Amino acid sequence: MKLDLVFGADNLHYPLTGIGRYAYELASRLESDERISRVRYFSLGRWIADPLTQCMTSQGSARRQAWDLRARLANNRLAASAYTALAPMYFQWALRKLDSKTIFHAPNFFVLPSQAIKIVTVHDLSHEQSPEFHPAARALLMSSMLPESLRRADHVITVSEAVRKELISRHQVPADRVTAVHLAASDVYRPHTHEMLAPAMTELGLQCGAYSLFVGTVEPRKNLDRLVQAYALLPEEMRRACPLVVAGGQGWNSESVHARMAKAQEQGWLRYMSFVDQRLLPALYAGARLMAYPSLYEGFGLPIVEAMASGTPVLTSNTSCMPEVAGGAAYLVNPRDVDDIRHGLEHCLSDEAWQADARAKGLARAAQLSWDRCASETIAVYQKLV
Repeated sequence: MKLDLVFGADNLHYPLTGIGRYAYELASRLESDERISRVRYFSLGRWIADPLTQCMTSQGSARRQAWDLRARLANNRLAASAYTALAPMYFQWALRKLDSKTIFHAPNFFVLPSQAIKIVTVHDLSHEQSPEFHPAARALLMSSMLPESLRRADHVITVSEAVRKELISRHQVPADRVTAVHLAASDVYRPHTHEMLAPAMTELGLQCGAYSLFVGTVEPRKNLDRLVQAYALLPEEMRRACPLVVAGGQGWNSESVHARMAKAQEQGWLRYMSFVDQRLLPALYAGARLMAYPSLYEGFGLPIVEAMASGTPVLTSNTSCMPEVAGGAAYLVNPRDVDDIRHGLEHCLSDEAWQADARAKGLARAAQLSWDRCASETIAVYQKLV
């Protein structure tokens, strides 16, 4: 029997971020899979036509504005409480025609009330593990809505085994109702020759193999403050020969780290790019000497796999899901120890034998993780429930 699928499209807007990339890569494969009869999209209380095309261009920016408005409301305690109380009733009315043979997959934490078979993807539990990483109103919203989503859901997908274990432990969800399905890097992330990189390096103002890279939103959870502190402790010659490039938008509670980065930029050993065109991201990854990603907590850590698929060595944290995702291919550090990060950076940037080994292991690890596999394992969950 072919499956009738409704897919939550809240995060399918331009530009794609982590959860948006997951939703896009998964939905684009679900649409073409012969086991699925049709895919419909529901976002912010209404049905959406062709969000996969819209989210790849700036024409989808209107939906991004709607999402940004909801995100701002989530940072207001009163608005968050009102949304928690009123939204489910409206969404239940909007989805009233769905029946018990339809699959509804919510790819971002919150599953809506309906008669459909309900699946929710939980990406991390950072709002519970470390609520200080979020504005108080946002943490309150997630803490109030996630338990209800877990009660509504017929099955839960997590993006790593680490999050699966956290969910089972903290929320007492039966183990047979939770499946870990790893994410992957897009096919655009792959090794580049110097000739392939040259146009992008010129446009970005960078030199191939002569910079370290961090990709992600600038916010406390990403641990950029300690990364910049550690980089400042490297020998001056190393810092100037291989500056740190930070690519990511300004997130919550990031004023102090931006001030630290501005000072480092004045000194000539850091470059901050608040926005990088998506067409240039593969080259930005592939041209780096090292991906430095000592995050404090991740549900999956997609930049780790994107860097490995690009043939770029990776330094990341020895906590949360990051050792699981790296699969033995990365250099692991204690993300709360500035000196350990510094030592790791110095080793990774100077040891060419380690770099060659990390490239080979990283490419092998990234090859084990594919979006086709992610889609196939997700559909297997659908089929089990039907």
